[in-house]
Amino acid sequence: MVSKRLIRWSFWIILLGIILIIICICSLCIGSVSIPIKKIIEVIFKGSGSTEYSILFDIRLPRIILGLAVGSALSISGVILQGIFRNPLVEPYTLGVSGGAALGVCINLVLRLHKIVGTLSIPLSGFSGAVIIILLVYLAGTRKRMLKMHGLLLTGVMISFISSSLIMLFMAISKAEDLHGIVFWIMGSLEEPNDFLINLVLLVSLFGLIISYIFAADLNALALGEEEALHLGINIERTKKILFILASLLTGCAVSVAGVIGFVGLVIPHFMRMYVGTDHRILIITSALTGGTFLIICDTLARTIIAPQELPVGVITGIIGGSIFVYFLNKRTVLTRSRK
Repeated sequence: MVSKRLIRWSFWIILLGIILIIICICSLCIGSVSIPIKKIIEVIFKGSGSTEYSILFDIRLPRIILGLAVGSALSISGVILQGIFRNPLVEPYTLGVSGGAALGVCINLVLRLHKIVGTLSIPLSGFSGAVIIILLVYLAGTRKRMLKMHGLLLTGVMISFISSSLIMLFMAISKAEDLHGIVFWIMGSLEEPNDFLINLVLLVSLFGLIISYIFAADLNALALGEEEALHLGINIERTKKILFILASLLTGCAVSVAGVIGFVGLVIPHFMRMYVGTDHRILIITSALTGGTFLIICDTLARTIIAPQELPVGVITGIIGGSIFVYFLNKRTVLTRSRK
């Protein structure tokens, strides 16, 4: 039984890894300037200096790496939050983390701090806003050193609404130049020229994958209920606090660099749960791979549909992710009725 399960899990990991590699290669080739695979190999051997090299390694490859990192981070965060809340509708943005990050960026753009301090202040403002919201939600949801999940969720939703209202206020009073920057950032983009930030998000995503996998057995126990998990020897409160902070930091880091990219953390865990099952030991890894692949596909579409102009990647993830979610939700409902 164990060997069959391991073979099945290995099959899914290898399959998704191969799909990810294929999508990355296709994303390198596709764009306003098409570069065939044969040409890519020639450019790699020739080295820097050519226009194609600049397009591949200065523009497209950083976007692919950032897409993989952000997509994986949001998917892992979605798996964690849906696991600890035992609610399939919970996603990374439900708790107001994205709203806090967006509010921080809005304040930065309206006050024009990025022109005084530098463009690096924009992701720093976003991350600072996300951290402040995380602390507020955490403190509001903690009672007698216990993390109350129901209160935590309601607090997060309310803070998200407040943040959205404040963002609308800033948009109403901001100038046209600042308004365009706010709107484009809120819709999400993988156009990040700073290699340090890209590598940082990638490292945070890998760190989140490792830590969340360590707690995979705890998440499996929590899926049975807190009482059952307690009987199995799980330190419930410690586990919930660590996983909540981990998921929030993953989301905050991803959002502060790439903006608000919706539906990844909601749809991908659902999608993978239908195919690989509910065991978090395989669900976390496959969701990370699929989330990265999905976001790279969406970003490739965003920069090629109306090339040379570029669409915000959040628009593509919203359309495709929402459509996929509705389709599979209806499909699962039909299958459930047919079994009855």
